[in-house]
Amino acid sequence: MRFRITLVALFLAVVATACVPATASRSASPAAVPTAAHHTKSVAAATTSPASPRQLRAQFEQLLGLHALLAVRQMRSAVRVAPDFVPVANASLLENTDALSRLVASVYGKAQGDRFKQLWQRHITDLFSYANGVASNDTSAARTARTALLADADSYGSWLAGASQGRVQASDAAAGVRMHVEELMQQLDAYATRDYGQAYRIEREAYEHMFTAGATLVKAAVTPELAVGLDTPPEKLRSGFAMLLGEHLELIIEAQRATFAGSAEFEAAAAQVNANTTALTRAMSAIVGPKKAAEFQAAWANHVDGLLAYTAAVARKDEAAKALAKKNLDAFAARLALYFSGVVRNRLAVEPLTDALTMHDTHLISHVEAYAAKNYPDALRTELDGYRQMLGVANTLVDAVQRTVKPGLPVGGSQTGGGGTAHCRR
Repeated sequence: MRFRITLVALFLAVVATACVPATASRSASPAAVPTAAHHTKSVAAATTSPASPRQLRAQFEQLLGLHALLAVRQMRSAVRVAPDFVPVANASLLENTDALSRLVASVYGKAQGDRFKQLWQRHITDLFSYANGVASNDTSAARTARTALLADADSYGSWLAGASQGRVQASDAAAGVRMHVEELMQQLDAYATRDYGQAYRIEREAYEHMFTAGATLVKAAVTPELAVGLDTPPEKLRSGFAMLLGEHLELIIEAQRATFAGSAEFEAAAAQVNANTTALTRAMSAIVGPKKAAEFQAAWANHVDGLLAYTAAVARKDEAAKALAKKNLDAFAARLALYFSGVVRNRLAVEPLTDALTMHDTHLISHVEAYAAKNYPDALRTELDGYRQMLGVANTLVDAVQRTVKPGLPVGGSQTGGGGTAHCRR
């Protein structure tokens, strides 16, 4: 389930696919949708326009990645003793489960969607039982919850093996969920002992592993011929950028919230923001070479600094500092838009890019304002809006890159220094 793509090789493959007519370059074209629907179990009656395998993959990836983050926050809320936040965390996880269950039903049929929902809700209940055991120093309760969680993983494996008609082995599916469960328990154990560096590092791994599991759920529902279409270089590139950009937003949110929790936790959260920037820079280097990637890193770091400066101003209730940070953020958005426009040879207008990046900042500004006021429902709403928007940004950028790539860039991994991976292990 680990997501590792050598982006220099991937970029060169994208160059090759960009040279063929558009109708042949997309394996998940609209023409393929009826075939995908024919080979899946059924499509929910309410669905009027079946999603393509590519669209399903993107939806599963986003929802599964978000599940990992929401589960982390729900578990930490027990240790943090934050009674006002617990109902919001619970509600967000249930909403995510509902969305996942509807998506499963659209691919595997209503009965399988209902069974998935039952299993997933039990998984969430057992996660919170583990968190409560850790919070109360009840080792017996935590041990019992751990046993239940591992049993949940086995049940999930059996379910997916049956739902996919054997395309996925029960042991493989169960192993993926067991890894997810172990990561969630490990991050909480670290968080409870105030080893924030370890807790935030594992959280990031848990997000990335669950995000990339989305492709497995789609591949398990379609024929091998259609599954191959999900592994084309453009689709892997799209998935990689969607993961990293969504992760960027969520890590900023973690750092914003940690600002109110103390310097030790903030520093741990900020370290993962920096790690994400490094991974994004390596991904950009594979596409544009190290010189242009260094320009991106500088502009992106300024963007991050501006967001955290605004957050610090909110925490201090310093209106003048907030106004200055907002002014700087608007300038950073314009510079980043110009950078991306140059990367894709101005095929994307600067204004729409500026608007997209400004909206990204607006989501994060609104989030920290709501969180500081302890308006947790509004904080969650703006977080989810921002997270969904990042998928659109990734799609727009990758589509533009695919249309405008230059065969001479990059020359090769050894010559550009761009042999990084989208999933960067720290």
